[in-house]
Amino acid sequence: MKIIISGGGTGGHIYPALTIMRTIEEKYPDTSFLYVGTHKGLEADIIPKENIPFATVDIQGFKRSLSPANFVRAGLAAVGVAKAMNVVRKFKPDAVIGTGGYVCGPVLMAASMLGIPTLIQEQNVVPGITNKILAKFVTRIAAGTPEAEKHFPAGKVICTGNPIRKAVLTATREEGAKAFGFDPAKKTVLISGGSRGARSINNAMVDVLVEAAKQREVQYLHVTGKMDYEDIIGHLAEKGVNLAETPNIKVEPYLYNMPQAMAMADLVVYRAGATGLAELTARGIPAILIPYPYAAENHQEHNARALEAAGAAKVILNRELKSDILQITLQELLADDAKLASMAAASKSLGKPQAAEDIAQMVIDMTQGRKTK
Repeated sequence: MKIIISGGGTGGHIYPALTIMRTIEEKYPDTSFLYVGTHKGLEADIIPKENIPFATVDIQGFKRSLSPANFVRAGLAAVGVAKAMNVVRKFKPDAVIGTGGYVCGPVLMAASMLGIPTLIQEQNVVPGITNKILAKFVTRIAAGTPEAEKHFPAGKVICTGNPIRKAVLTATREEGAKAFGFDPAKKTVLISGGSRGARSINNAMVDVLVEAAKQREVQYLHVTGKMDYEDIIGHLAEKGVNLAETPNIKVEPYLYNMPQAMAMADLVVYRAGATGLAELTARGIPAILIPYPYAAENHQEHNARALEAAGAAKVILNRELKSDILQITLQELLADDAKLASMAAASKSLGKPQAAEDIAQMVIDMTQGRKTK
């Protein structure tokens, strides 16, 4: 079996793609894969390190307002479809999967035009424009949330949940604490703005960490993203925080072992990307969510509000985020064990740890249906 998978831009599109690939591979070890992304996206760094064949189709998303730039991008999109057509024809896949990002558009469109079974995996509560367009052409749609189903043709869509790495489920609290030099008996907060970081969260956390350095009952692991790391370290030093002498605080630019970090977390401060939330709910971790305000269709706030409505999270909008507000919210939750336990149970009830298995089976069913025709 031969599969093309496409997803680009952020880890939220790439890691689900890798999880689906690994799950298919477990069922059919002889499967050949080709990953199609862009040369500028994070996939250009991650996928070659995974020893997966990688091809690029470069495309830019359209602006939401009328703009002359959209005419240029429309031309690039047409070129992208033509290049994607060549990639698909050369590889001759049995199915093509898209997990998000603009690059999925030309790749899945080309495959659909060639009569190859296609599947899009929609991670968010509100789909972006690319997947709304593709929904008319693809064979099947795997929705990450029940709320997303209403945006797609009923005969094509199934709510599977979002795929998560197996390591997210198997990592233990003790392993996580050991990996980061923390005490597994102490409450631990994980802070991450996603694979690229989040400046507003990073800046708000500086004063929180200054106070944490004085009180040490709670442990903090703050993942800043590579862009802001040096600045945050510098701001902490200016405020008198010597991290070498503060064992309850760790600041990292990026984590390659995020499953271990989540395994020891009693509470997280996160953006509201769909993949991150899928991992949190699979483990049942309470969250303070600060949605990225410029996400397409404002999908991160919709994602966050769904968890808040279920009792699994507290939401602070980015425009309202300040150190004192974040500090108060953290203190209130960390001081209330019953509240944390209730949020954890609500989070766990939303999790779909079998999502990758279900999506992999959808893909396999599509390819078998094609072979029997």
